[in-house]
Amino acid sequence: MADKGSLVKVFFLNDNQKWEMLGKGHVSTLYVERLQGMCLLVRAEPNGSQILESKISPDTPYQRRQGTLIVWSEAVNHGMAISFPDAVSCHEIWKDICQVQGKDPSTDITHDPLVESEDEALDDVPETDEVLELPNCELGKLDQIAHLVTSVLTSPLRKEKLALLVGNEDFIKNLLQLFHTCENLEDTEGLHNLHKIVKGILFLNSASLLDILFSDKYIMDVVGCLEYDPALAQPKRHREFLTQKVKFKEVIPIIHNELLQKIHQTYRVQYIHDILFPIPSIFEDNFLSTVTNFILLNKGTIVNMLQEDDKFLSTVFAQLRDKTTDDDTRRELLFFFKEFCAFSKTLQPEHKDTLFKTLTELGILPALKILMSINDLQIRSAATDIFTYLVEYSPSMIREFIIEDRQSEESILLINLVIEQIFCDTDPELGGAVHLMGLLRALLDPDNMVTASSHCEKSEFLHFFCKHCMHNIIAPLLSTTSAYIRDKDNLVGSDENNKNFLCALRFMRRMIDLKDEVLNRYIIKGNFFEPVVNALLENGTRYNMLNSAIVELFDYIRMENIKCLVAHIVEKFYTKLQSIEYVQTFKGLKVKYEQEKDRQTQVGKSLCSVLYSKIFCRGSNVLKEEEKMSINENIKEEAVEPPPESHSETKETKENEDKVDLPSKTSCDDSKFTSSHSADAAAETSNPNRRSMICLVDYSDDEEEEEDETPPSKRPHLSP
Repeated sequence: MADKGSLVKVFFLNDNQKWEMLGKGHVSTLYVERLQGMCLLVRAEPNGSQILESKISPDTPYQRRQGTLIVWSEAVNHGMAISFPDAVSCHEIWKDICQVQGKDPSTDITHDPLVESEDEALDDVPETDEVLELPNCELGKLDQIAHLVTSVLTSPLRKEKLALLVGNEDFIKNLLQLFHTCENLEDTEGLHNLHKIVKGILFLNSASLLDILFSDKYIMDVVGCLEYDPALAQPKRHREFLTQKVKFKEVIPIIHNELLQKIHQTYRVQYIHDILFPIPSIFEDNFLSTVTNFILLNKGTIVNMLQEDDKFLSTVFAQLRDKTTDDDTRRELLFFFKEFCAFSKTLQPEHKDTLFKTLTELGILPALKILMSINDLQIRSAATDIFTYLVEYSPSMIREFIIEDRQSEESILLINLVIEQIFCDTDPELGGAVHLMGLLRALLDPDNMVTASSHCEKSEFLHFFCKHCMHNIIAPLLSTTSAYIRDKDNLVGSDENNKNFLCALRFMRRMIDLKDEVLNRYIIKGNFFEPVVNALLENGTRYNMLNSAIVELFDYIRMENIKCLVAHIVEKFYTKLQSIEYVQTFKGLKVKYEQEKDRQTQVGKSLCSVLYSKIFCRGSNVLKEEEKMSINENIKEEAVEPPPESHSETKETKENEDKVDLPSKTSCDDSKFTSSHSADAAAETSNPNRRSMICLVDYSDDEEEEEDETPPSKRPHLSP
């Protein structure tokens, strides 16, 4: 075999498992008589001295890596590697190795993998520091340019170097001029090479290159080059489609040329990404990341430019709400706004906040409420998609509008409109219904509800939903269960009825499993256990899925001891259920109910005892203070006043003595409140301006005593 003449680098794996370079030279495959076999030979460039002589053994495992590396192991921990300048020269040597070993050259490994330590060290093989030479942009050198572009794609360093070489407008301009020349000459080979070159340049992931290629001046020529895929028998007419068949509709006239150009560019680049590279491999998808980012940045720019236009969005909403707008125009406006919302998903969070605040002020939700009620499938579908974007971004904003929407009594609530469309979905696969159920689930998810000291969204919204919406969402379930119970003949025989009832039962079971007090109260208020109990009784002693599901529901309530549901079931249905003895579930519910009643009774008694002890102690303390005060006052009066000389004075002194002795005559065996009343009365007597906390009676001065002619000794004690 002849000398291939390719300039390569030779590396070996040292004792520290690091790659070191032996030298640089020309590689060839020749038969060496001394070794009696084909060998890999590398001779130094200046003097022809031998750098490598390695026999190609039939049992030696060779690997081709990154398209430009050939690695093998001549002995344990003695790895070798040859680095080629491009994939073409590497492939030529690789074919010779595979021919000796009888392997297919399309494979990248001839035998089992190398020793693990050597295999891991392959990633550390140094990149070649050889300067890339870009051939002149001429018709006869398109194949060399194509080989160079495709060979560097596996090497990040080489990709960067090539991007710098081709990243000037002159090279791109000359290259695309050759495209027109090849088309005029019907040079198929040249057109196939141009396809490889342009595709490879897109894969270089250079943003500056994309700015040139996707400019208005060159983008259609780029599309033209990508039409001539060598894998296709005939080229596709993508340029004809983009220039003649695609019509841009301006539902609202756009007066800014820069915005208009950005919209056209984004559509065409998206077309290249989606149509010309429809299903990229993982390898290619990584190469297209810069193209994807280019599209996202463009979409964000378009949204910002439209938002900055004071009149554009307001005009769109005005026409959407205008009743005189025809259906076709309204449909186009809605499709535009749907795409606008899709573009807005690329915005940064702070820009999203500003945008959705603007949309709310413009009245997007009232407009969607009108659009979702229109009897047009396309309009409703587009409105639902827009509603989805809003729910995904800010469910709290939607909840707030839904609660405020109840004040509008002239039309159906927005959330009830969503529920109605769930049950009216005409799609056999129920795609729309499943989608709307996902939105409803997101709105009812307690985990994304705001709970603050000043506002509890969870409590407010769930209470609102149970009160205003729950009856709508469970109406079909209730109608199904009602029909199920009425149709006794089909109770067991009808599979459809069984499925419907069991679905309703499973739904109720999930509600109870949440252990939400609001939902439990709603279940009690709606008397939802009645159809369940009736179905169980109608089923009799049959041991089937229906029986098991209902018994499990009641048993779950018993085991979890959900007190409000236990009390409701026992108080309302136990007389019907007590005859069921093949399970102990219902007797267990009764036991739980009685235990809770006993516990509450004990709590009541304990509370009364605590209150009594506190009131009694308070009364005793007040009584002692009043006795001391009365005795002190009597002592002072005796010390200051002269001895009594008249009958009236004697009588008055006796009255004071009776008043002092009044508390001591109260029996401890009386009512538990008597001591408190007596103490309070004594306190009120000594302090006329004080209000009794027990009987809430205002005691005045001695005027009422003067009017009462009943002797003090015969007046009754204070009592409740």
